[in-house]
Amino acid sequence: MMRLFVAIPIAEPIRQRLAALHGGVPGARWMEADSLHLTLRFIGEVPEDQAIDIDEALLGLRTAPFALTLDGVGLFGSARRARILWAGVERNDALTHLQAKVETALVRCGLPADAHAFTPHVTLARLRDAPAERLGRYLSDHGLFRAGPMPVNRLTLYRSHLSDHGSRYEVLADYPLTSA
Repeated sequence: MMRLFVAIPIAEPIRQRLAALHGGVPGARWMEADSLHLTLRFIGEVPEDQAIDIDEALLGLRTAPFALTLDGVGLFGSARRARILWAGVERNDALTHLQAKVETALVRCGLPADAHAFTPHVTLARLRDAPAERLGRYLSDHGLFRAGPMPVNRLTLYRSHLSDHGSRYEVLADYPLTSA
């Protein structure tokens, strides 16, 4: 079995800007800069033969490259029970279109439809018992964060390896974006 997801890798200059946001929140487990990505679709555990079908489906995608801009920071969960600290993405129709094409391709190769609405973001940290007042201060201090535009010219199929020290991501395949 393989634990997979499809994402847009974050360009180096933007990764460095995001890494500069790390710190100031007790109970935060910050993402390593080289692990930062924007998930288009979490797939989960699949057998290796289905991973081959997923690869073939993603190879068939045709979408023109575009640019996106990161905009602001936020939380998943309430301030008292926050789970994820993230950087947001400015509204982008090309990104929404790409995500829909990825979802359609994955459903066609036998995966169930994703039950979660697409909320584009880059996870900065996973939180455990982070003090609400420190989270509030962090959000206030970094609320005007903007980075980009960042060129999006490929998407990536990742394998996630879970451990006690967090997840490690392995690139399985890159798919260039092209309208041809």
